[in-house]
This record gives sequence, structure tokens and C-alpha cells, in this order.
Amino acid sequence: MNWKAAAAAVAMAGMAFGSVTAADGTHESRNALMKQIGGSAGALAAIAKGTKPYDAEAVKAALTTIATTAKAFPDQFKPGTETGDEAASPKIWENMDDFKARAAKLSTDAETALAQLPADPAAVGATMNTLGANCAGCHKAYRLGK
Repeated sequence: MNWKAAAAAVAMAGMAFGSVTAADGTHESRNALMKQIGGSAGALAAIAKGTKPYDAEAVKAALTTIATTAKAFPDQFKPGTETGDEAASPKIWENMDDFKARAAKLSTDAETALAQLPADPAAVGATMNTLGANCAGCHKAYRLGK
């Protein structure tokens, strides 16, 4: 077993769990959850692009973080939290069922990829295409431009 990969996987899972359990619906907590997903996507992208070697444990950790965090993310948009977040569109609260469905799809797609673990950089790239499309669609619909 690659101990560095195992340590990284445990650290990523711990950070994701901590972020999910400590989240409180503020802009900061939402941002922290998105950073967890972004960091995991970045790790997968590095493998897909060949800038990092393929590491099954790192892929598992990243997909687990994405699946777990995406499930928890909609809970951070409770009624009464519509103000104070310059990145969140009011459309989130107007279309909460769609917002939740998009997050669930991202989580499900990450879980599916985890169950059929991508075995090489090309497969990680294909997985990134699927997950990236989920992210882009939701950001287009529900994230305000910077």
C-alpha cells in the first residue's frame, strides 16, 4: 500500500467530514464546501492531465469527498439565508427542488464513478467530463458572476 496516498485519502476524508459537519449555511461554510469539491476536482484533473501519476487511493478519496460534500451542500441554503452571499443567485431558493436534484446528480455520478473506479488517467478524464458538466450546469443556473 502506498502510505502517502493512504494518508492523503484519510486527510481529505477528514477535511470533507469536518467541513460538512461544521457547515452552518453562511457564505463561508458554503464556500468551504465548494473548496472541498474544487480541491478534489483539481486532484482528479491533475491525474487526468498527467501532471500527477495515477493513484487509485487519491482517486477514491477525491470521488468520496465530492459525493459526500455534494449531498450536504443543499442543506446550506435554508430559508432565511438568501442574503449576504454575493455568489448565490436568488434562483436557488426559488427553484430549490431543481437545485437539490442537481446536487444529488453530482453526488450520484461521483458514487457511480467510485463504484466503477477509473483505472487510468483517461478514465479519470472521462469521469471529470461527467462531473464537470454537473458543476458547470449548476453554476450557470445558480451562481452569480464575479
